[in-house]
Amino acid sequence: MTVLIKLGLLAAIVVLPAPRSANAQSTAPLTKTILAIGAHAGDMELTAGAVLIKQHKLGDRIVILQMTLGEGGNPRLAPSLYATQKHREALAADSVIGAETIFAPYRDGEIPNDEAVRRYVADVIRTVKPAYIITHWSHSIHKDHSNTSLIVQDAILLASLEGVVTQHPAHRGVRGVLYTDNWEDADAFSPYVYVGVNDEMAQWREAVTKYEFVGGHISSFKYLDYYDALATMRGAISGKGRAIAFDIDAFGKRRVLDSLP
Repeated sequence: MTVLIKLGLLAAIVVLPAPRSANAQSTAPLTKTILAIGAHAGDMELTAGAVLIKQHKLGDRIVILQMTLGEGGNPRLAPSLYATQKHREALAADSVIGAETIFAPYRDGEIPNDEAVRRYVADVIRTVKPAYIITHWSHSIHKDHSNTSLIVQDAILLASLEGVVTQHPAHRGVRGVLYTDNWEDADAFSPYVYVGVNDEMAQWREAVTKYEFVGGHISSFKYLDYYDALATMRGAISGKGRAIAFDIDAFGKRRVLDSLP
């Protein structure tokens, strides 16, 4: 089901998965919302998709905000045509994950880090009301990734302030931000949170292969092999079999104890 919601001066398309049965809703109630914000369609599915699948199984509501479609990524296809393809692929992949999809109105390679974009994302946060946000690490070789990360950090603050007026009331319920383990965002990335995903990898593979680029038919980079192997490596380090790793902000990396345990 597709609905159009108004976010400030801009509109976004939100695609909702088919509703679960009454029995499913009663046995697995939604407990919290997780919002994943990716610079390009496919970014969050590749890096965090297995965790999103796991959390959806546990009853959480999953929302993915695609800042751009990544329509400039196919050298053999015009951006307008590839945008249509990526839109279709995103809906298919996110349906497998169990996620709602919001498409932001920005262009591949041109995400501006300005007040208008920060307010747009802040209003998405106010609309979705997430407990956790997953997005890019800020140190990236891709400007869209870096800008998205910085925009999200500022937007969380704006979303929480009563004095910042948008179309929706303030939301102060964001408990934490997790940064994804992306090969383009590796500079200074230090895995801190590991989530075991042994039982989710097959569904993850089904989801991400909805994107043509993941299968190696557009780029020579072997996305599927890389992220599959990365889950194995992170799982070996964490003792979880297969795992997805995230970093967090430096100020969150502290433990306060009365004495050594």
